[in-house]
Amino acid sequence: MRKVILAINMSIDGCVGHMSLPAPDEEVGGYFNDLMNQDVDLIAYGRKMYEIMFPYWADEANWGDELDTEFGQRLTAIDKIVFSRTLDSAEYNTRIVSTDPVEELLKLKQAPGKNIYVGTVSMIPQLAQAGVIDEYHFFVAPVITGQGPRLVEDGTLAEKLNLEHVATKTFKSGVIALHYKKRA
Repeated sequence: MRKVILAINMSIDGCVGHMSLPAPDEEVGGYFNDLMNQDVDLIAYGRKMYEIMFPYWADEANWGDELDTEFGQRLTAIDKIVFSRTLDSAEYNTRIVSTDPVEELLKLKQAPGKNIYVGTVSMIPQLAQAGVIDEYHFFVAPVITGQGPRLVEDGTLAEKLNLEHVATKTFKSGVIALHYKKRA
């Protein structure tokens, strides 16, 4: 069965707004690229995250170095779905899905293929609570932002999630990669 993997950058205080976090350095970016290249053949986005990522990463002018180039090429080439009831069209190997994200991802987990990466903030509580997410990769930046969207907003989880620690990696920049999986 395919696994659903969430990987997300965040501040120490749980903020996940990309604009308030430092850009990943080469070491962190390389780790993230390796994660994306490891047995992943589909990315699932919510509409907002899709619109943040594209067309930005499809434009080669935004690729500042080898790491950006690798990420941009991979992100543009890989198959994607975007959960939206308002988008009329999507590009860059993306298909729009307007059905329930939990039901759709549970079906996709049963389908042949490699793992599924989830790149969305808005659906984290819904997907986590339903047990859809199998692995969590949190990249915690050494910054307290005090503003912006949080990993999980107050009241969005019906009950707490207990995860099992898999690994921790500390980078020279002070970013800490925390890898967890859902408890069996």
